Amino acid sequence: MSHARIQLHHSYQTLPAEFYAHVSPASASQPELLLYNQTLADELGLPLMDHSLAAFYFSGKQALPGAQPIAQAYAGHQFGNATMLGDGRAMLLGELITPQQKRFDLQLKGAGPTPFSRRGDGRATLNAVLREHIMSEAMAALGVPTSRSLAVTTTGESVFREQAHTGAVLTRVAASHLRAGVLSSLRDIRASLLAPTWFLLLL
Repeated sequence: MSHARIQLHHSYQTLPAEFYAHVSPASASQPELLLYNQTLADELGLPLMDHSLAAFYFSGKQALPGAQPIAQAYAGHQFGNATMLGDGRAMLLGELITPQQKRFDLQLKGAGPTPFSRRGDGRATLNAVLREHIMSEAMAALGVPTSRSLAVTTTGESVFREQAHTGAVLTRVAASHLRAGVLSSLRDIRASLLAPTWFLLLL
């Protein structure tokens, strides 16, 4: 199988290790590309690729060349307590530089558990993925700054919530996936607290 030439950058990994964890997407058993946003792909300067290759890349079954998947960590409050949280089912593959020299994150959502999943499975249902695809693209069409949906891929596996659902992965694109909680920390490391602030200013 030939490889698409997509150059990824990894500036987020210049932050201290407290702010992310290295992860690996779970391999989908029978990935199938359900939706591909060719208009967005053209805006990002992505090369043309056949659907079978895109299904492998955007389900996590095959690593996108140059990808260094991470789950972002952030501080927050849950059940009345300050705690360390993180992306429980989202994996940042890297950053794309468009032909217009704009930087965008490339992220898989629903590709399996991360160290922040706690007791979750890190998966997503097709219903949830399609809802996000429709809403994000509708907001973008209305001129509202938002994340974008590049691809929807089914995994060939069931995801169990109240009942069995079709499993799917959303490939999400955003100028940044930074949260307010990234600027906070439960660790008493002042240098680490300053690092994401400088990172945000450089975006």
